[in-house]
Amino acid sequence: MTLASQNANNNDQEVILVTGGAGFIGSHTVVQLLTLGKRLVIIDNLCNSSEEALHRAKVLADNKGSLVFHKVDLLDAAAMEHIFQLYTFSACIHFAGLKAVGESAQIPLGYYQTNVTGSLNLIQLLQKYNCKNLIFSSSATVYGLPTSKDPINEDAPIGALNPYGRTKQYIEEILADIAVSEPDQWNIILLRYFNPVGAHESGKIGEDPNGIPNNLMPFVAQVAIGRRPVISVFGDDYDSPDGTGVRDYIHIVDLARGHVAALKKLETAQSTGRTLGCVAYNLGSGVGYSVMDMIHTMSKAVGRSLPYKVVGRRAGDVGTVIADPSRSFKELGWKAEKTMQDMCDDLWRWQTQNPDGYTTAEETSAPTTPTPAPHSAFTELLE
Repeated sequence: MTLASQNANNNDQEVILVTGGAGFIGSHTVVQLLTLGKRLVIIDNLCNSSEEALHRAKVLADNKGSLVFHKVDLLDAAAMEHIFQLYTFSACIHFAGLKAVGESAQIPLGYYQTNVTGSLNLIQLLQKYNCKNLIFSSSATVYGLPTSKDPINEDAPIGALNPYGRTKQYIEEILADIAVSEPDQWNIILLRYFNPVGAHESGKIGEDPNGIPNNLMPFVAQVAIGRRPVISVFGDDYDSPDGTGVRDYIHIVDLARGHVAALKKLETAQSTGRTLGCVAYNLGSGVGYSVMDMIHTMSKAVGRSLPYKVVGRRAGDVGTVIADPSRSFKELGWKAEKTMQDMCDDLWRWQTQNPDGYTTAEETSAPTTPTPAPHSAFTELLE
């Protein structure tokens, strides 16, 4: 009997479906959930993630809870249906998707197919099998171009500026429409992330980007470890104390804790018999740090100055983007706790312990440009 069929025949404990659970944010959230004793079924096509992260997550959680992994693509409708036939899910946390802003402009159809069509496949199955408790991994990119330096709350205008952000926006709108169409049935929480950075404090799991990192801190870490020569600072003429762009960075462990808080809210709604409909929450610290703040703090973590050069602004970049996380604190009981130094110390610990990420030296020679993965057959990989 396979592990999948064993679990399918044991429905006395609630099962949570986690899509994209082997990725950066997903794997850190998995650690938190396993530590709480949760029973998880994780699906991921591994196009921009690693199965190794799940093995390590189990160890970090002291083998609490239970985890079953299936390599499945959300675009493979037959394999997805099979998953829903094997398990009865009480809730779903949906991380899966492509996530590079620049790449999304180069292959927009791939992003719309993977993120939007994949999500539609998932949502249809959630509806069919009556699992109407969903946490969606969204992004602050849905807010588009801020009109001021004021912190952004969840009622700010929506208007993503790139294909990646629009996939998140469209999925949010689809979920809101579903909640309205079936009143008193759905509990949907949209979590809008700002800038996740850092790594697990153990250094065992962290961000392992494919190819050249798209975000500041993974690039800074690769410069620090010697994989890249110099940090490019895009513009030093913004309206900020040092002229560089200001962003709301949030430690990945704080972000993972935010998903636990959201899940508790779903569970409370279920136990009390009331429904949430569809509601959005910002996950950010509410504090802005400049590019130079982050470089200097990372230099402190590393123990030496890191090389950087100032280059021109990138098209579409704005000076300041900061979250207003007050709704998350009031309604989820969540707030970011870790400091900028924690973010950099933990990132550096991960980078030094894993200079080539999860891959071996032999594997790093293979092409790593992320592309929409082909439909994959139903396969179970991890016990």
